[in-house]
Amino acid sequence: MVTCWVILRRTGKFRGFQGRETAPDCRLGFEMGLPPKQGLYDPRNEHDACGVGFVANIKGARSHEIIGLGLQLLINLDHRGAVGADPLMGDGAGILIQIPDPLFREWAKDTGVTLPAPGQYAVAMCFLPREAKAREIVVKQFEHFIKVEGQKLLGWRDVPTDPAGLGKTVLDGMPLIRQAIIAAGPHIRDQDQFERKLLTIRKQAQNPLAELAKKHKLPAIQQLYMPSLSTRTVVYKGLLLAHDVGRFYRDLQNPLTVSAVALVHQRFSTNTFPSWKLAHPYRFIAHNGEIN
Repeated sequence: MVTCWVILRRTGKFRGFQGRETAPDCRLGFEMGLPPKQGLYDPRNEHDACGVGFVANIKGARSHEIIGLGLQLLINLDHRGAVGADPLMGDGAGILIQIPDPLFREWAKDTGVTLPAPGQYAVAMCFLPREAKAREIVVKQFEHFIKVEGQKLLGWRDVPTDPAGLGKTVLDGMPLIRQAIIAAGPHIRDQDQFERKLLTIRKQAQNPLAELAKKHKLPAIQQLYMPSLSTRTVVYKGLLLAHDVGRFYRDLQNPLTVSAVALVHQRFSTNTFPSWKLAHPYRFIAHNGEIN
């Protein structure tokens, strides 16, 4: 079974749907009236919320279909996002999924890397500076702290992208997108401890960026950003329109990209300028709450 939730921004309407995973017409749109109680949905739980979409297989079965449903849900939320003066530039959109182990098994096979069991390796989605010298410094910094914290860098993976059709403003600010694959060190007892170690690595790598930029007189050093660094999930996002996410990130078209959950978001930036790193989802959440 597939359960889909859509939380509509501003209107205070919550829409839920449950249907068989094999159903070809799993629609994510609903009538104006409230649907009857079904599955996990209960109309008594209607409440104000923001523009976020979530799709999950309630039995935890991973499939590429969940990716497709999540991306379709994101497109259905397109009216909840914003478009700038450049009609090819939105305020940002993205999707959070479980780490697709088959995809990284294929990468490991192609590169001759021995990949540990799921939960014993992590994927760092990295937005890197395009300026070569700045990128060299931040990569060295990141790899240094991986080693200092007793973990093992297995390699870097270029994230396949298709920038065709993106606006000039989007392309001008687009980072170099790569993934670092990190194996747990010998002293890691369990997955949760590994997650805490990854947080320590990320904080040590990112917190001194302003100081490093000043020291090397390279402002681009501050452009390093990690949308996700986890043993469990990975975030594909950017300064994209909703319909661009699945096309831009070619991993999302790959049948090996499987997940039991998909959290999607289309951003409407009201009090911050849109940027690649401020697109949602974040590492654990997606929201459209505002403090004005």
